[in-house]
Amino acid sequence: MAIPNLSPAAQSSAITLPVTGNTEDVSGSLAIGVYSGTEEFLSGAAAQVEYTFRKLGGEVLDIELSASNVYAAYEEACLEYSYILNIHQSKNIMGDALGSTTGSFDHRGNRITGPENVNLKYPRFEFAYAKRVADALSQEAGVGGNVQFYSASFARVAKQQDYNLQKLIYTASVDDSDAATKGNVDFAGLIARDGGNKKVAIRKVYYKTPQAMWRFYGYYGGIGVVGNMNTYGQYSDDSTFEVIPSWQNKMQAMSYEDSIYTRVSHYSYELRNNNLRIYPVPDEWSPEYFWVEFTIPTDIWDESDDVDFGVSGVNNMNTLPFDNIPYNSINSIGKQWIRRFALALAKETLGQIRSKFGAIPIPGESVTLNGDALITQGKEEQEKLRTELKEILAEMEYDDLLKSDVELVEAASKIMQHSPLPIFVG
Repeated sequence: MAIPNLSPAAQSSAITLPVTGNTEDVSGSLAIGVYSGTEEFLSGAAAQVEYTFRKLGGEVLDIELSASNVYAAYEEACLEYSYILNIHQSKNIMGDALGSTTGSFDHRGNRITGPENVNLKYPRFEFAYAKRVADALSQEAGVGGNVQFYSASFARVAKQQDYNLQKLIYTASVDDSDAATKGNVDFAGLIARDGGNKKVAIRKVYYKTPQAMWRFYGYYGGIGVVGNMNTYGQYSDDSTFEVIPSWQNKMQAMSYEDSIYTRVSHYSYELRNNNLRIYPVPDEWSPEYFWVEFTIPTDIWDESDDVDFGVSGVNNMNTLPFDNIPYNSINSIGKQWIRRFALALAKETLGQIRSKFGAIPIPGESVTLNGDALITQGKEEQEKLRTELKEILAEMEYDDLLKSDVELVEAASKIMQHSPLPIFVG
């Protein structure tokens, strides 16, 4: 049967893709409008119409798409590109971005507040996360950290072995006065009598020898032996005695620095729920005052005045101040990826349209549409492009670049080992 000569030409839809786009129509066709105010984007979206028309064979076959479908696909491709690159950058900088300034965004993903164009900047690396963890560990070890250490004293009572340190420190906090020095305390109003979040954590118990002995021996004194605690004569001047639990004697070999600067007392103690028991039972010859060094545990969410140790700011990928990558900052590599991804989106859309009808009747025959094939092809191309971009970016993560530099240096070193050294004469 001869192919009928139809006039006008057969169309499966009243709407077909034009050959070229129009920049004036782009903004009104965008679903989200992130880039609607960028002239370069409008031009790129308009040019994508002809790119799609040519790639899908518009000169030969009808393409049941409108130009607005292509504009929307181009916008989605730009947003997808921005999304993948922002995830890549968040992996690179998260360790140093934690705790830094965050931002707020509108429903389009445009930044409202916060640092501008952070995703286009190369940050300074300060190993912020590692230092934050190290601060917590050093704090527990008593060798650093950011937690304030306080000290307070209480008067020894002859024949009294037990002392409620929480109550004693609370009283000093309320009275704003230290028992021994009578001076103001720096933890005034910070202590809870019954514990809770303001229950103190006792770190050390110690006492000092009387100043009368210091004056007798001079500041440095010459006697450094430890003898009977009830007399002055067996101690050097300005001695500080730490009252330690018995088990700590076994750790003195590891406490070299403490053993140099701090005398070990004959007293010992037990500490249970901030109730202190001193051994042996103090008498009238015992040190008049005992001191304690302590910290005030805080809730992990409490804010700190020190910005370096605050709890506000970036805490995960969601709070990074990343806005959509400006279209003008996307280079030719990125724009080509966007064109290809937008084409794959257009194929999927065209497939969705054509799959509404399996075939269209024509005089004496029917035309079978390839909607399902286009949907499958479009989705496969999208996934392939995503994988391609992610794999390229994975090779460019900062830690991998560092490894590449190491390999380069090692290779250069091996080459130099086999290169003759220059000979200088005269």
